[in-house]
Amino acid sequence: MVEEQRSASASSASAGRPPAVSVRGLWKVYGPNPLSIVGSPDATLSRSELRAKTGCTAAVSDVSFDVAPGEVFVVMGLSGSGKSTLIRCLTRLVEPTAGEVFLDGEDISKATPQRLRELRRQHFSMVFQHFGLLPHRKVIDNIAYPLEINGMKKAERHARANEVIELVGLHGYSHAFPEQLSGGMQQRVGLARALAVDPQVLFLDEPFSALDPLIRRDMQQEVIRLHRELGKTMVFITHDLSEAVKVGDRIAIMRDGAVVQIGTPEELVALPIDDYVANFVRDIAKSHVLTLKYLARPAQSGEDMDGPELAANMIIRDAAEIILQTHKPVRVSENGKFLGIVSSEDVLRLISGVA
Repeated sequence: MVEEQRSASASSASAGRPPAVSVRGLWKVYGPNPLSIVGSPDATLSRSELRAKTGCTAAVSDVSFDVAPGEVFVVMGLSGSGKSTLIRCLTRLVEPTAGEVFLDGEDISKATPQRLRELRRQHFSMVFQHFGLLPHRKVIDNIAYPLEINGMKKAERHARANEVIELVGLHGYSHAFPEQLSGGMQQRVGLARALAVDPQVLFLDEPFSALDPLIRRDMQQEVIRLHRELGKTMVFITHDLSEAVKVGDRIAIMRDGAVVQIGTPEELVALPIDDYVANFVRDIAKSHVLTLKYLARPAQSGEDMDGPELAANMIIRDAAEIILQTHKPVRVSENGKFLGIVSSEDVLRLISGVA
């Protein structure tokens, strides 16, 4: 299935390689004398208490994580949780108060303005909620714009733009103007423009939140397809857990500037660290996220052990038809190791919310 393919591609891409993105002790504090807040006892106060006492707001508070090469790493949280400030700190559109951000081993927090421009032009790209297309330029020239800034000749940049146009499903629209396109098509242009420079890392800040639900779903599928084909490392910001579960290999949940929990969609749904995370994931259908590994259990006395064998990483939703149609529990295995069995009763309890 798509979820398994994406996870597998991320794992194979990252095997034996250093992180594509590494964040260490990142802070962004607004207000007077922000450095005095970093690592201080006051930093443990709630946002309202911190603001009342110091006049400061910790938008990002001591955040650390790694993103593997080829991984789709999703950051999510409620409005005001700090996720958009975080992604802007990662690209230095907002200057961090403290901490380190490494992209392929290079600490961009120490990059000179000239080096930072080079990185933005050649090594990482951003896709925003608001498309930011140039209305007086045709689609092909919007997509080729970063290549133009990089000094590429017109024939070369148009050739590259046409490659990306085909990649993102914009065939036939190269000479249209942005106003002639739907919202979804405009966002495809924005995505194509980000891909034109063949970046090592893509940063996407709630790119589809302004789109209609059906278009948004199509664009989510587009991101999954592009990731499967290109294997790009992506840091994806959203406030929508269903979107996060759909596109992400791992998810970081933020609250009041801090990261509360990082895990795979399955880990967050099966083992939420606290009530805040549990509340986030409660409306997600467990059978659509959890794998058979979650349900596998030891056989009870008298239970048949001769049923079909299924892989532990198979999504329960996809395995349900097989399990419900067989008259025996299925055997669950991982890399040749027997983990346990899953019966139709186990599946029905999960789907009904009893498990």
